[in-house]
Amino acid sequence: MTYIITATKSEAQAFIEKFHLGAKKSNDLYSILVSGVGNECMDAATQSILSQLKESDTLVNIGICGASDAFEIGALLQIDTTTQCINASKKILTCADEALGHANLYAAVDMESSGFIQASKTFKNRYMFKVVSDHFEPSKVTKDKTKKLIYAQIDTIMEILNESSSNRIE
Repeated sequence: MTYIITATKSEAQAFIEKFHLGAKKSNDLYSILVSGVGNECMDAATQSILSQLKESDTLVNIGICGASDAFEIGALLQIDTTTQCINASKKILTCADEALGHANLYAAVDMESSGFIQASKTFKNRYMFKVVSDHFEPSKVTKDKTKKLIYAQIDTIMEILNESSSNRIE
């Protein structure tokens, strides 16, 4: 089972529509959980499902982030859950308590990554993906835009997860 945790309903809606999950937000392969915005909400949501996870399950945090103009809007960032490095570079995802409007002071910023990383640190099979929603202009981010940006990356995310699971040593 793949457990996907998002902060907002619009991030989750992309997966619900793609996988035809309906009101229960789950089927035999996927389960979606909406944590709410912020580290504390993400930490609590992640901890709430850890006891349900089997070693063969996959835990994924997916959401949007603001980023410098070095990243295109819609770019998929795979975040190393140990170092918080982006796409195997030395650039770091920064976790903030509020949306930031400071262009290019950071590589990328979200509001939940630290909560997910801290809560899931004992679970081996965890992943984090962020989709660039804006260049530190949070007022330009809408629910519909969020859903569309996430939806456009679902196939790539699933390919990465499938490839990782096939390379896993049990």
